[in-house]
Amino acid sequence: MKTRTLDYEDGSRLLEGYLACPDTDLPRPAVMVAHDWSGRREFANQAAERIAAMGYVGFALDMYGKGIIGADGDAEKNGALMSPFAKDRALLRRRINVALDTIRQLPEVDATRVAAMGYCFGGMCVLELARSGADVRGVISIHGLFVSGTVANEPITAKVLCLHGHDDPMVPPEQVLAFETEMTQAGVDWQIHVYGGTMHAFTNPKANNPDFGTVYREVAANRAYRSITHFLQEIF
Repeated sequence: MKTRTLDYEDGSRLLEGYLACPDTDLPRPAVMVAHDWSGRREFANQAAERIAAMGYVGFALDMYGKGIIGADGDAEKNGALMSPFAKDRALLRRRINVALDTIRQLPEVDATRVAAMGYCFGGMCVLELARSGADVRGVISIHGLFVSGTVANEPITAKVLCLHGHDDPMVPPEQVLAFETEMTQAGVDWQIHVYGGTMHAFTNPKANNPDFGTVYREVAANRAYRSITHFLQEIF
């Protein structure tokens, strides 16, 4: 496996992604990884490496800016980083599409076979990527946020997979139903896998705050990664 950091720009904002890919000269399908609300930290980098171990190019993108990160358990700081993007979906869509444009230009990447996956806030990001009409094979939301913003959707061509904990207090059942309705009315090829007895952030081993609703659950994480494996095999 080869890894490196990669600087890229959205206007005047300098961003830094993390690239992990098989040690081969052949262009490979690529999966962008959108980080949680704490920024592009080790968890997102490890997810990119997990993608590379599957034989694809993994790219942990950067939504906030080079060196701009939050911290585990710091809801106030993390929320302040995420809030501008949750409020301004046009900004969010532009920022993640810049990452898509960047990765498509890399020699390691087969530009015709790109997907995106994201955790928590990153799940919101990849769903907005799909809503922007981006030409990607599929998007995967992992304990992501489903609520859409006020920016109108473009025709959605990506296949959509959402991996969701039934007991996630940040995405209650009525929001799940609203999202299902949105995707159905848009004619999207969508799936939602719901795990019982499972809260938010269930794939993150550091999540251990039941009062906040973030708890790691190994069995659900294992099931989610098996679903991710099958989904990527299908779309690529």
